[in-house]
Amino acid sequence: MFDDDPVTLVDAIASAGRAESAAIARRLGAIAGLYRRRCRDYEEAQFWYTDVVEAVAAEVSAAQNISRDRAVPQVRQAVSLYQRLPEVAAVFARGDIDYRMVQVVITRTENVLDEVIAELDRSLAGVVHKWMRLSKPKLRDRVDMWVAEHDPAGVRVTPLVEDSRYVEVEPHPNAAGMALIGGVLDAADAEAIDQRLDMIAESVCPNDPRSKRQRRADATGALGRLEATLACRCGSPDCTAAAVRDSAAQVVIHVLAEQKTVDGTSARPGYLSGFGVLPAESVRRIAATAKIRPVRPPGTDAEKGYRPSAALRDFVQWRDLTCRFPGCDRAVMGCDVDHTTPWPFGLTHPSGLKLYCRTHHLIKTFYTGPNGWKDQQRPDGSIVVTAPTGHVYVTEAFGGVLFPGLATPTATIPTATP
Repeated sequence: MFDDDPVTLVDAIASAGRAESAAIARRLGAIAGLYRRRCRDYEEAQFWYTDVVEAVAAEVSAAQNISRDRAVPQVRQAVSLYQRLPEVAAVFARGDIDYRMVQVVITRTENVLDEVIAELDRSLAGVVHKWMRLSKPKLRDRVDMWVAEHDPAGVRVTPLVEDSRYVEVEPHPNAAGMALIGGVLDAADAEAIDQRLDMIAESVCPNDPRSKRQRRADATGALGRLEATLACRCGSPDCTAAAVRDSAAQVVIHVLAEQKTVDGTSARPGYLSGFGVLPAESVRRIAATAKIRPVRPPGTDAEKGYRPSAALRDFVQWRDLTCRFPGCDRAVMGCDVDHTTPWPFGLTHPSGLKLYCRTHHLIKTFYTGPNGWKDQQRPDGSIVVTAPTGHVYVTEAFGGVLFPGLATPTATIPTATP
């Protein structure tokens, strides 16, 4: 079907992806057209025990040989896309964005007021093609920030959702002696619990036979008993974990927000790493009892040595927020600070440092050379990544996208000599 030339194969992958997106757009467009026609045909449907969506779904399911449960969402998405977001639909029809992105845009704009949606649609249509390489969480956060700019109340964290928060503990239906825990929590509270479970789970020695998932489950019991550690199950009388039965370590929650949001003079959302956009009121509630530390751009001079200072590391972490490799959204906690040009040829400076998760850091390190991966960094923190096939991908600093002040160009740095 194809030859084995890598460039040709990658080009074929990209071309097929665009064609697939355009085909899905045509299908949804046809469904939306059928819905409009059936609304005219069935004007009295509002008085019936079924509705036009179900009627159209019946035709769609028969035409595609799919179930009603698969057809109804297609109808709802088609109607929402072509009635509320026609400009985005046009970008989709050209194959410039994919179905995954369209689904996120539809979902995250559902709460936007009708009188605002047209302006938001035009704005999104001008930029969504630039977001194709974003992971789903990054895409969600990017759309939420745009929604907040046009209709702060339309961000998909509604009072109804907040009021429905809960935690339930109930017996496991199929396992005697076990229980199920579930709930909806404030994101900052959930992050604190997540960190605490990890801390307790790591309090045993390396010879404990349980997996990390099992230790986190057991840590829930320790948390309920107000204990800071787990009893190790290694069985050794010389277990080293016995020496760390101290008080609980402090949990640290990092939230990024503009000062105006904290002051109450702006409705711009903040950002909780690993969870996404936080409404302004949530930012202010957290800030009321938190230690606030400004994120300041570092100076123009490079630092001496290989390891960045704490201030420089903080800036790079907040500017990037996630791994900078195309498509990766590994959060800052799981990333290394990487010299784009290996030190000492590359300087320790914000224009030469970025975050890579361990996996992509190793790929850059070992799959290098004339036929390997290459990357270059711009003063605004954006990264130009060149694949072994010569295909070029550009990734932006995610913190700088959400908070443009963090993407202010720092300096163009020279390459150092050994």
